[in-house]
Amino acid sequence: MAARVSAARDIQRRRFDGLKLRTNAEAEGELLDQIAAPEPAGARLLNDAAEAMRLTARGYHRVLRVARTIADLDAADKVARVHVAEALSYRRPAHLL
Repeated sequence: MAARVSAARDIQRRRFDGLKLRTNAEAEGELLDQIAAPEPAGARLLNDAAEAMRLTARGYHRVLRVARTIADLDAADKVARVHVAEALSYRRPAHLL
């Protein structure tokens, strides 16, 4: 696992080379939309989940950041549906907050 995390950090370091960012957690706005845009099936899942779970804009973007990081751990260029699904699985239901 340590090797996967190290590799994911290297991917992020290269992604943000020349910017004052180091990790996906620091990406915002248009940059986040560019680097974490899911494939069509993932986008549909995220949009459906956002509506069903009543995600705020902040919650939506947090899911995108986590999905991008999960994709980095898989060394995937694109954020796939499976990455979005895993990111969503880490959200607590509102009634448990």
